[in-house]
Parts: sequence; structure tokens; C-alpha cells
Amino acid sequence: MKSQLFQPGQFEPEDHWYAKALNATIHPMISFFLNLSQERIIKRYCHLHPMVSPDTLRSLLKYKPRYFVWAGADLMHVTSEKGKRQMVVIENNSCPSGQKSMPLLDDNQEQGGYRLLMERTFKPLTKSRRGPSGELAVVYDKNPMEAIGYAKAMADVFQEPVHTVTYYNTDEDPAVRFKDGVMYVLGTDGEWHKIRMAFRYLTQSPWNRLPVMSKTQIFNPIVACLAGGRNKMLASKAYDLFNAELEQAGLEILTPETIWDVSLEEVPIWVAKLGGQAVVKNPYSNAGQGVYTIVNEQELEDFMKQDFKYSRFIVQSLIGNYNWSSTSSKGKLYHIGTVPSSKGNAYVADIRMMVSYTADGIRPLSIYARRAAKPLANHIEDGTDSWSMLGTNLSIKEGSNSWGSDTNRLLLMDRRDFNKLGIGLDDLVDAYIQTVLSMIAIDKIAIQLFNSKNKFRTRLFKSLDDDQALLDEIMLS
Repeated sequence: MKSQLFQPGQFEPEDHWYAKALNATIHPMISFFLNLSQERIIKRYCHLHPMVSPDTLRSLLKYKPRYFVWAGADLMHVTSEKGKRQMVVIENNSCPSGQKSMPLLDDNQEQGGYRLLMERTFKPLTKSRRGPSGELAVVYDKNPMEAIGYAKAMADVFQEPVHTVTYYNTDEDPAVRFKDGVMYVLGTDGEWHKIRMAFRYLTQSPWNRLPVMSKTQIFNPIVACLAGGRNKMLASKAYDLFNAELEQAGLEILTPETIWDVSLEEVPIWVAKLGGQAVVKNPYSNAGQGVYTIVNEQELEDFMKQDFKYSRFIVQSLIGNYNWSSTSSKGKLYHIGTVPSSKGNAYVADIRMMVSYTADGIRPLSIYARRAAKPLANHIEDGTDSWSMLGTNLSIKEGSNSWGSDTNRLLLMDRRDFNKLGIGLDDLVDAYIQTVLSMIAIDKIAIQLFNSKNKFRTRLFKSLDDDQALLDEIMLS
């Protein structure tokens, strides 16, 4: 079914949460954190980081993004050889999942974060930005549980019907089209409907189906993906550029050491420079696809034998166990991991922090965590599959347009799972600050990609990311 139409009053919670999350009770610390005012967060953070100016941090948390208004960062809880714990940004995502894994903050608000995002972020944008008249739509290619949840919440918030349309890479006769920069979707009535604003949940190379410039408001717009929300190459450059601005304020986006613009032939050289352990990424993939952890010669050999669509990669220092992490210019970082189980096993886990812009600044919206399939080993043996110990993504690609999810590795922010992570309130605050900083860095690059006449600066983009296969995919109009 390519198209559905949802009316107000159709939201049913059991359709839009994982079963294990539906009746979970939120952990008191998560509830406390999500209800903290920005002023209390600023005071706490600056108390622990006395070199940070409260005024600077306040201005960053109040920053109003022009393009990247809804984000979800994946962060790793790591420590250095000297025991300095920190939250490290792995990536920031312009179509983040998370609502279906988030216990309700308020049992009386049964639409949870779905409605919060619509009320606090999406609806205000429809009032603040001019665009064509028309209807509302949700366009998606993955995660129907959440995409349809947003559509139903949108119908309730706006009190009007919402078109909900699939739009896959492989669609030969799609139910979405553009005319003079305006989106139209094919409705259940067989007619084409003009759309004034669309909620986009396109995750697979969305720039090959939606134009960079559109009269219909798109949430988030495609430039947020190209500037770093789905482009790890530009995200890394955005972080470095913004870190140069932040240095005097005592702030920094913390990431693994990253080498950009690496050709396939150069990968072994950089892996060797990082001590034989590294992470190699296709910069434009997501959902755990196109990420390769390399800890031995066999894994490097297997990587080099593959055929790749794109010509550029990024290579990052690998964060593993203390005994087999990359040694970078910043020293060695290694995973703190989960609290050991009754069998003594600790697992790598990441945290997804979802935020959005509101009238009160950039605020957290939902949080969840994921652990790796196998426990973190102290030593690497021949034939070790490092991804099973380091990869945390739950998505399982089952076909060209079909995805499953390994929910056994999902860690909820409830009374039972949260304690396994071994993190506290200050770690949550760190994760929030890192998410906001990385979101702003990407938005600043997105702003730079348009000139004063609001035209996309193709030459600038090419100078930042000179990958012809990617450039050929981008829809400029």
C-alpha cells in the first residue's frame, strides 16, 4: 500500500511502540533529566567545566537552526588511559528513530514524543515559514512504526487529515512528485494532492528523490542530510570547523580521530597508521550499513575485496577494549561498556539522544540505548568477528525495501535497563551538550551551502565532498 490517509483520533499506542517499551516505567533519573530547565543544566555543566562560559553555553542551547531542527546523535561512553570519562559523538542523524523505544514521560500523554515533536517543533515551523497552500504529508522509506505514528500525531495536532506515502529508492512509479518545486502525493482517492509541508522519513540516499530546493517545506530539508545529517564526510568537517570556533569557549565536539577523503587504495595505509585497528565508513550509509570495524589483517582483506558504489571513505580511530583500541594523536580511548552481567560479561553500548528546536531552545526529546551482540573481549583472537562486539545498530536489512530489528539488544530508559548502562546524570548532560553542538555544527555548514539568493552552492559542496557518484545523485531542482 503506497498511500494511506489518517484522520484525527486514529492514534493507538500499541501500534507505535515496541512491546517491551509499551508498558515500561521510565527511570526516575531520565524523568528528572528531561524535566531539568536549561538554566539548571548550564549551571551544573559549567560547575564541572569551569573554563566554559555560561553565556556562551546559553547562546548555544538557545541557537535557532535554520535547517537542521530535529536530530538524533549516537554517542559512546568511553574513557581514556588516564580514566577521563567522556561521551563521544559517533554520528548525528537527520531522520532519527527513537520514539518507539522511549517509555512515556507522562502516563497521561499517551502519544509521548510523537506529539511533543509535532507540537513543539513541527507545527511552529508551519507558521514561521512561508510556502504554498496545500495539505500535510509524511513520506517514508523505513521505520513505518514511527513514521505512521508521527502521521497520526500530526493529524491530531493539526486536526486535519494527513497523507502518508512510501517512497523507496526502487519505486518505478512513485506516489510522490514535484512540480515547480512543490510536492504532490498520490492520495488513496487516486488524485494528486498538493502538499504545503511534509514530514520526511527518507533514510536511504534521500537526495536522489527529494530536491535540495523545495517550495514545499520539508522537515528536515535535504540540505541537512548533505551537510552532515546523512553525510559522515561533511559531518566530520563540520565538527572540525565548529571546534575551531568553540576552542576559546572551552567547548569541543568529541569524536574519534577522523581522516577524510580517503580512496579505497589508501585505506590500508591509514589503518596501519592507527595501529592496525580502525573503523572504515562509507560516508553516506546509515542503519549500521557501510560501517566496517577492522582489528586484524583478515578483516582488512575482506574489506578490500568488496565493490563499492562511492569512491571516498572516512577512516576513524577504533574504540574497543583497552588492549586493542587505536592509538591516535589524542591517545587511546576505550569502551566503558555496560555493567558486567551475572556471568561477568560487559557489552559495548551506545546512547541515542534525540533533540529538537523549541520555543525554549534545543531540548531533549527521547533517549534509548543499544548494546552489541557479543561481550567485549579482553584480547583479539584469530578469526574474531569484531563487528559482533562493536556494532550496536539494531536494524537488519531483509530486502531492498525491508528492514527488521533485533530488539533483544535494545536497552530502554526504564527502571530495569537503565541501570545496566552505568551512567549518571552528568553523563546524560554531557550527551545532551555533545548532541546540541554537533547539530549546530551541521546546521552551520548547511547555511553555508546556500548563497545570498538562496541558491545551492554546488561548487562549494564539491570542494567539500568531491565524490562524483554522490554528486550525480543529488537533485538540485
